Amino acid sequence: MKSPLNLRVRKQPGNVLKGVFLLARGRAAGLEEFGNSTNALAAAAAPLVAFPLVGSVLLAVNGDPKVAILAFISRMCVVMALALVTYEFAHRLDHDETWLRTATALYWSFWILVPLLLIAGVCGALLVSAGLNEMLAEKIMIGVMGAYMLWYHWFTVRNGLRLGIWAAVALVVITNIVVGLLALGPDLIDMAMSGQLRSFLAGG
Repeated sequence: MKSPLNLRVRKQPGNVLKGVFLLARGRAAGLEEFGNSTNALAAAAAPLVAFPLVGSVLLAVNGDPKVAILAFISRMCVVMALALVTYEFAHRLDHDETWLRTATALYWSFWILVPLLLIAGVCGALLVSAGLNEMLAEKIMIGVMGAYMLWYHWFTVRNGLRLGIWAAVALVVITNIVVGLLALGPDLIDMAMSGQLRSFLAGG
């Protein structure tokens, strides 16, 4: 089995936009564009923290400060989980020197969704114009986008942490389970306490 590319460790970030699009094309060299430091990680995470912070402030201004605080804490846990799971996996495999750069690349990878959504919209419209049901076309594009983002995650952690194929698959699965539980957990708990969970699970 061909091992992942051994990359240079760059302390200072290069062109993160270039790195994101190189990784999007399956080019492991894109990882060299990301810094391997706590400052680089913080810079990548900052925008992902800013959006839930603004949303929470708006909720608080509208008179619901408790919900605002809980929502912000929940979103912060989701953001932090990605780096923490990556660190724990790297640490257990004695690849500690690679986790900062890998986590930084994963945080920046969220922005690939912007052009991806535009492409999906165009492709979905083409499917509808070709006669496909609009709802089915939407589901197909969501599925394709989801599969692509999972591949992107897998490709980044495999090359960033120098993992084998199945170790990278395991990391992607574990990360998404943890993030999913943290993202949906508060809502599910709230629904369970209000007696709405059974109806939700039943699709009602």
